[in-house]
Amino acid sequence: MTSSETNRSEEPSTTEGRPGSVAWELLLPAASAPARARGRSLQAALREAVRTGRLTPGTRLPSSRDLAADLGVSRGLITEAYEQLTAEGYLRSGRGAGTWVGGAVRAARPRARDLAPRPPGARADFVPGTPDLSLFPRAAWAAAQRGVLAELPHRDLGYPDPRGLPRLRTALAELLARRRGVVADPERVVVVSGVAQATTLLGFVLHARGMPTVGVEDPGSPGHDALYAATGVTTVPVPLDNEGLAVGPLKASGVRSVVVTPAHQYPTGIAYSARRRTELLDWARSVDGFVLEDDYDGDFRYDRAPVGALQGLDPERVAYAGSVSKSLAPGLRLGWLLVPESIADEVIERKRTIDLGHPTVDQALFARFLEHGDYDRQLRRCQRAYRERRDTLVAALDEHFPGSEVSGIAAGLHVIATLPRRFGPEKDFLARVADAGVRVRPLKDCTHAPAGVGDGEDVRLVLGYAHLSPARIRAGVRLMAEAAGV
Repeated sequence: MTSSETNRSEEPSTTEGRPGSVAWELLLPAASAPARARGRSLQAALREAVRTGRLTPGTRLPSSRDLAADLGVSRGLITEAYEQLTAEGYLRSGRGAGTWVGGAVRAARPRARDLAPRPPGARADFVPGTPDLSLFPRAAWAAAQRGVLAELPHRDLGYPDPRGLPRLRTALAELLARRRGVVADPERVVVVSGVAQATTLLGFVLHARGMPTVGVEDPGSPGHDALYAATGVTTVPVPLDNEGLAVGPLKASGVRSVVVTPAHQYPTGIAYSARRRTELLDWARSVDGFVLEDDYDGDFRYDRAPVGALQGLDPERVAYAGSVSKSLAPGLRLGWLLVPESIADEVIERKRTIDLGHPTVDQALFARFLEHGDYDRQLRRCQRAYRERRDTLVAALDEHFPGSEVSGIAAGLHVIATLPRRFGPEKDFLARVADAGVRVRPLKDCTHAPAGVGDGEDVRLVLGYAHLSPARIRAGVRLMAEAAGV
């Protein structure tokens, strides 16, 4: 490059001269790329310079001859790059008028953000809903993946049955019949991206059938309202009593479908009584409706065998959903939905139009995981770990908050802790522990009461423990007690 050219390259960009030095230097690494990749690299570098504004609209570029000489590349590479970017709209040119940066580009510099729901800098986090991700069986999962890639037929890499691979549906039917007591016909098993997608599928089908409202437990899972709202279905809160969902208010609500968590009600932890299960199914038959069973953590019971699923009593009135989010990891986005025959075709068609089916490699991998007994081993491993953590949390609460009442401890991955009134009022307690970096969920956040209603003297917390080691549980409860002034 001559001295006069060097001086021009160091001047600010103008509509008459060459690109400014900063933008110019972007092309130098591309010009040094291996010969096969040099043309693509030059195009990418020019494209990026325009996108980010380092080459501004109206900037005139050097002739292909001059730029090729300056970069030490063939003129053909520059000509091809100019033609490609002109075709894409990044550059413009006219016969005898040169090549200029076009004015069409308005793209911002791409930036990948992480919107995963992770707490920012909490010193102790007792918010429920997450298992211990360090218990994920990496070695067994990797072995299953290698086996699947070696044996998977080529045809299974095509568009799948929207219900899921027959192999996985068969394995799931066997598992759920054995562990959860469901009536599991593989033809009515739909593989879904977790209970969230199962809920959405059911919401769309109910709405299309003229059921624009659905009952939900109160207190209950905060996520149900938003999921059904996304399908145009309105949720109606129905209170609980000590046996489960209160059937009187359910009948008075006028709904024809209701979402329940009968094996381990979220968040109270009660298991629906046999009488209430019967009453609930009688109601569904009387209104020609459906019960939507969310079996979110039914495999985890510590005092006896898990309570069987409600679906086993009437598979034509109960749609049953579950997932591996608590047993393996929520990031797998893998679950199942067992649907009554009367709505099966509609659910399957809706699944097909949403995503054309779940990824086949993931399905085959999980099927192999089930068939080889790895999933049962994982459940036993988690059960031992979570029982120990539950006992640690109960003991820590007894030590640091004497007089507390803890309920819902027989199953699941969380407890309800009611602290003595001397630690209230609840609003002040929550403010103090938040200032200390302790995240907790008050029970009132799981109700449909308007904001401010439910604030009182009693401190009632939903405390998750599965994702915390025993040491972190003890340290977190101690930190919470210090913040409360114990």
